[in-house]
Amino acid sequence: MKNLGILLSGRGSNFVAIADSIAAGRIPDARVAVVISNRADARGLETARQRGLNALLIASKGKTREEHDREVVAALQQNQVELVCLAGYMRLLTPWFVQQFPARILNIHPSLLPAFPGLEAQQQAFAYGVRVSGCTVHFVDEELDHGAIIVQKTVPVLDTDDERTLAARILEQEHAAYTEAIGIVLEGKFKIEGRRLVRGQRSEVRLQK
Repeated sequence: MKNLGILLSGRGSNFVAIADSIAAGRIPDARVAVVISNRADARGLETARQRGLNALLIASKGKTREEHDREVVAALQQNQVELVCLAGYMRLLTPWFVQQFPARILNIHPSLLPAFPGLEAQQQAFAYGVRVSGCTVHFVDEELDHGAIIVQKTVPVLDTDDERTLAARILEQEHAAYTEAIGIVLEGKFKIEGRRLVRGQRSEVRLQK
């Protein structure tokens, strides 16, 4: 049984999708060991508590980034977390944090990276006039929205779309993409060549037992 740690700052819709996929057997042999937020008003924390999950507030206000990251990492390690999933976590991780979980931190971004990194990705895509957008699940490294890509899902941009409708349809695909990506990583049958994730071969990066 692999232990997942979820980091979130808001409503946590991707966390809910992950938890639902575990409950339905779409992500086998996994459990959510802890849900952590830096914000007391994050709806995702209350959702986690309602589901009987271990939910922790580790406030970031008034702390340096590294001080906060050390507290979060300590909580993840205490809960024997093997894979960290960022689910709307609105903080950049320090390089030190990333180094504690090499190739074991995932993030989801609402664009087809490397296009439109950073905040308001759907708004950026809509304003740019792209005809196809989507979402990306990737490994987290020391740079923003940069690590090797695991799964991407495409979403057509319709003439009738506005930013809200486009974001809603991308979010639907995010839920499916995150489940698929977690399954790939937990199975471990991949390797990373340069920036490319190649499936079907056993990874040299092993999750802790």
